[in-house]
Amino acid sequence: MKPRISMITLGVDDMEKSVKFYQEGLGFPKLDSPPEVAFFTLNGSWLGLYGREALAEDATVSAQGSGFNSFALAHNVASAAEVDVTMQQVLSAGATLVKQPQKTSWGGYSGYFKDLDGHLWEIAHNPFEWIGPKDE
Repeated sequence: MKPRISMITLGVDDMEKSVKFYQEGLGFPKLDSPPEVAFFTLNGSWLGLYGREALAEDATVSAQGSGFNSFALAHNVASAAEVDVTMQQVLSAGATLVKQPQKTSWGGYSGYFKDLDGHLWEIAHNPFEWIGPKDE
């Protein structure tokens, strides 16, 4: 299997609010899609939003869950200053601050937030290697 993640799908409780959060609040470009699902184009992959219950049913697992889901999504940026700016943007869009941006033990700079459905996101700057499109 070739290593790649082509799409990440998040189960959401309120599709309209979640679409607004990602499209207007975070500026993710939304693709045309049916009302029960939303797709956003990212750099080389897609983010999908689908009803939490429907996504669990599709995967044949329980929709009940609490606490830490054992993963975090990361959005890497080019500088520590950009981490701060991006964090303010997501908080203004309705995200919940989990960890204030700060220097990390590994020499970078990052902070965490939760989206409207509690999905954990990290905003990070890695000074050792840029993890992003080569033109940025």
